[in-house]
Amino acid sequence: MEMAGAQDSPTAAVVVGPDGTVSGWSEGGRLLLGWTARDIVGRPVTDLLADPPPPGFPEGYGSGRDPTGFLLLRHRDGSPVDAVVTVQPLHGPDERALGHVVTVQRWGGRPVIADRAFEQSPFALGVYDPGLRFLWINASSGRVIAHSERQVLGRKYREVLPEFDRTLFPERDDKPYTDALAEVARTGEPTRLITVFRPRGSDYANAWATSIWPVRDAEGRVRAVANWGFDMSAEYWARQRLLLLNEASGGIGRTLDVIGTARELAMVPVPGFVDLVSVDLFDEVLRGEEPPLGSPFAPGDTIRLSRAARHSTQEDAGPAQGAPTPVTCAPGSVGARCLAAGRSTVELAAEPGQGGEWAFGPGLAADPAHWPPDNPVIDASIAADGLTGRITVPLRARGTLLGLVAFSRVERPEAFTADDLILAEELAAKAAVALDNARRYARERTTALTLQRSLLPQALPNHEAVEVASRYLPGGTGTEVGGDWFDVIPLSGARVALVVGDVVGHGLHASAGMGRLRTAVRTLADVDLPPDELLTHLDDLVLHLASDLQPTGPYQPAAESGATCLYTVYDPVSRHLTLASAGHPLPLVVSRDGTRTPVPVQPGPPLGIGGLPFEATELELPEGSLLALYTDGLVQSRERDVDQRTAELQQALNHSTASLETLCDTVLEAMLPQRRTDDAALLLVRTQALDPHHVADWDVDPDPAQVPRARKLAVDQVDAWGLEEAAFVTELVVSELVTNAIRYGEPPIRLRLIRDTSLICEVSDASNTAPHLRRARAFDEGGRGLLLVAQLTQGWGTRHTADGKTIWCAQSLPQPERH
Repeated sequence: MEMAGAQDSPTAAVVVGPDGTVSGWSEGGRLLLGWTARDIVGRPVTDLLADPPPPGFPEGYGSGRDPTGFLLLRHRDGSPVDAVVTVQPLHGPDERALGHVVTVQRWGGRPVIADRAFEQSPFALGVYDPGLRFLWINASSGRVIAHSERQVLGRKYREVLPEFDRTLFPERDDKPYTDALAEVARTGEPTRLITVFRPRGSDYANAWATSIWPVRDAEGRVRAVANWGFDMSAEYWARQRLLLLNEASGGIGRTLDVIGTARELAMVPVPGFVDLVSVDLFDEVLRGEEPPLGSPFAPGDTIRLSRAARHSTQEDAGPAQGAPTPVTCAPGSVGARCLAAGRSTVELAAEPGQGGEWAFGPGLAADPAHWPPDNPVIDASIAADGLTGRITVPLRARGTLLGLVAFSRVERPEAFTADDLILAEELAAKAAVALDNARRYARERTTALTLQRSLLPQALPNHEAVEVASRYLPGGTGTEVGGDWFDVIPLSGARVALVVGDVVGHGLHASAGMGRLRTAVRTLADVDLPPDELLTHLDDLVLHLASDLQPTGPYQPAAESGATCLYTVYDPVSRHLTLASAGHPLPLVVSRDGTRTPVPVQPGPPLGIGGLPFEATELELPEGSLLALYTDGLVQSRERDVDQRTAELQQALNHSTASLETLCDTVLEAMLPQRRTDDAALLLVRTQALDPHHVADWDVDPDPAQVPRARKLAVDQVDAWGLEEAAFVTELVVSELVTNAIRYGEPPIRLRLIRDTSLICEVSDASNTAPHLRRARAFDEGGRGLLLVAQLTQGWGTRHTADGKTIWCAQSLPQPERH
């Protein structure tokens, strides 16, 4: 084929009479075949053929659908000429046959090749006039619209193809295509688009990539609109599956909550993939426990689960938000078989296609060989539930069965494909891992929370010095339990220690660390150390604990350490509050009239830093002051700074609320958001002042002769309080303690009695030497005094002060009945 000169190849026009002889010859015939009109007119047209004429030539060429054929002609010089011959009948005014007109072109000429190429193109090609009337379509386009070229020529597009019913097939029609045609005809600007629509006679939506451009005349006016398109369904639906999987990656498992994750799984595939999703889980999974391992079920077993989520296209508000409801997989049911075999099952209401053929959409897995064994199952009974198909997939993670998920199509004509099964299993696999993570988190969080609550005070002690109420709230779902704690510790002299702290980190490690620190604080409080000294000892303890937690192997990460702590001591006799802070927020102090009492101290470094001092301060509180001790989880916020949140807490501390329990609830409601990211502890304290008539003190001269006087003063005071039954023990312990202070201590010596929930006897002197309890031997003349005090009272001890020490003991008193 000599394509170089094909564009200028001449066209020969030959008129053939009814008798088959040439009666007319064009100049193109001379240029193409070398014959002149004088040479060929009057001769049979068959003389132009190099081979015997085909049957019925030339009449047969004009009677069929295609008047064009390929013939080998003979040039005047004897050489053969491959030609394309078109024969059309020639009629007179009275329709009488006058012969035929034969048009001859050299085979290989571009106009003929182009016609054939466009006609045989696998792409859908079409040309429309500006009014969207068909001018030409190729065979591929005819197959798409299920009409031949002869049926559509000269008719408008919508006359041939009315709009689809978009209520039945939303967003699956050809309107975007016709809108684009009209836009190109109006503006003369080319465009490209992807349309998704259901071809005539098909149950499947196809995706077409289409390019549309204007056809202009020599003056640039739009005379027609042309387009080409190809079916890209395989690529389009593969991309849609990837988009859905990408959406599932970001939309499933956003929270470490089993029910929330199940609802996310139910939401993501609707409506892009299916119309209805239900998620059924074992009760053990919902409780955070270990579900059944492997596949312990037989197809004939009755299996009980709980429906954790359900969502359909009719549920616009999202999946059902109620509590999980029991569901049962009957023996032999699809769910029972799936759980027993650990494999997915695809059910179709009817076999797709006609005559047993699998008529899946273009580019989809149409071949039954693509299906795994035993799939799909044709089950006409699911149509009674309004379903056209259902895919049931076991939820399995780390070899453990968690439940089932069912993907269903309702009243959709599209049958599931093997590719759909792969997609469903991918969605289930992603969700199963997220569900198992949520289950494990729930179990560990429950364990940590149980440990945390067991280490916190189960009940706050009754104390005459203060009225207390407390709250501890763990972080919301998706956060680990922290190390927040609080405590109320009775001290000697009717005083009380109020403590609040926070261990760095979350989880079991933080809860265990909190338990260690709380125990250490109680132990140090028994020694009756001042707040700053107590925090110094606690700081050393945290440093030792941190060294114990360092990794022992080369690849083990270091554990978190450190904590904050606020330690305060309130004395109801003097109404003094002494406090020190190790990196912890200072307490809020509010007087009865609502004014805030500033705390003139700066928090020291957090525990675990080491080597830095802690500062203690003391302030006098009006009777009935309200104290708020809290952890930073109560005031932290992403939207507002800590100072603003502290001011909001100050406003929430309403003195007019009589009950501290009620006030605790009010404060938490005002300060904590619905979704908390950290633990929060709150300890509210209303201070009391001890009645001055319940305190008596005397100076004692450092003379043994003063011991009888001290005994008498004490007994007289006890009798005046109406505690005659305590007079005998009081006389003995006062005699022993005053004698020891005179003998071993240094002046000044002071005796004090306090009537609180117990009867407290205190003897103070200026010596820092503390007495020791020991057992006297049989012939020892001394050493039995403190042993006697310990046996006669319910507690005794020593506390050191800036001026010396105080030895104290306490006797229990009958408690008044509470009504």
